[in-house]
Amino acid sequence: MTRPGARWWAGRIRQFRAYVGAGVPAGERAGLEAWVPPAVLAVFDAMHVADRRHGLDVVATLRREGVRDPEVLLAGLIHDAGKGTTGLVPRVLHALAHGYGPSIRRVATVVPGYRAALDGLERHPERSAEMAAAAGCSARTVELIRWQEAPRDPEFGELLRLADERN
Repeated sequence: MTRPGARWWAGRIRQFRAYVGAGVPAGERAGLEAWVPPAVLAVFDAMHVADRRHGLDVVATLRREGVRDPEVLLAGLIHDAGKGTTGLVPRVLHALAHGYGPSIRRVATVVPGYRAALDGLERHPERSAEMAAAAGCSARTVELIRWQEAPRDPEFGELLRLADERN
């Protein structure tokens, strides 16, 4: 396995800082009511604040890329809903396991509660897709979320993945 380089670490440090300093101003949240259906807003509101901030940032990136399709924007907004309330340490361990291999995950799972947290992070795309479907999102939005890490949508899948990675 190739070890992550400086660019990977820079991205993880950026994510760490974003997680610690995350916030969603009331005015920004209120602006969602104009285009996000109430059931999807309920999913968004239940997300960890860092995931809400990240979703808003992904939407902003998609818009800067010229995306106007509401199905794609909704996918960007709630694509991490399935992460739940997982805390910072399991998220860091999850990222390190992806960068440095499964041995990190194996060691981390001996800590009480971390196996479930890491399993949840690993399965978050599927869980997020299920939550989107339950909230009434279109099949396209659900599939964009489900395949966020290995895009299948030929038009917007890779754009969503890249917007996610940059934020």
